[in-house]
Amino acid sequence: MMIINAKKDILVGKRIDSKQNAWQMPQGGIDMGETPSKAALREMKEEIGTNNGRIIAESKCWYSYLLPEALVPRLWNGQYSGQRQKWFLIEFLGKDEEINVHTAMPEFSKWCWMPAEELPKKIIQFKSKLYWQVLQEFKPFL
Repeated sequence: MMIINAKKDILVGKRIDSKQNAWQMPQGGIDMGETPSKAALREMKEEIGTNNGRIIAESKCWYSYLLPEALVPRLWNGQYSGQRQKWFLIEFLGKDEEINVHTAMPEFSKWCWMPAEELPKKIIQFKSKLYWQVLQEFKPFL
C-alpha cells in the first residue's frame, strides 16, 4: 500500500530483517475469503499499528517482481521467488503518534514520511522498477 499524509509524502519503513539500508512501503498477504482492499487495511493495522485511513485509489493491474536469486533460499523458506501485488493508495487520516511499527510481529525498525521523488533512491534495489510503476499510476493523486 502507498500511504500518504496531507503533504502527499509517502510512509516507508526500514526493514527489520535486513542489514542493508532497506526501506519499503508496507505490504502484506491476502487471507482466504478476504478482498484485496480489506487485506490492505488489515495489513496496514498489523504493520503500522493503525488503519486510520481511506482508500482513494486502486491499481488498475497486479504488479509483480522477482527476488534476486541469492535471496530466494533465505526468504519465505525458499518457497517463492517473487510476489504479485495489488496496490492501494491510502490517505492517512490520523496523527503521526498513532503510527507504531513496534507491533506484535514487526517488519520495520523505524518509519518516516518520504517525498515521492525520494522514494526510488531509498528503496531496496530489486523493487525499484515496481515502485516506479506504482508511482506513475498514482501520480495524479500525488
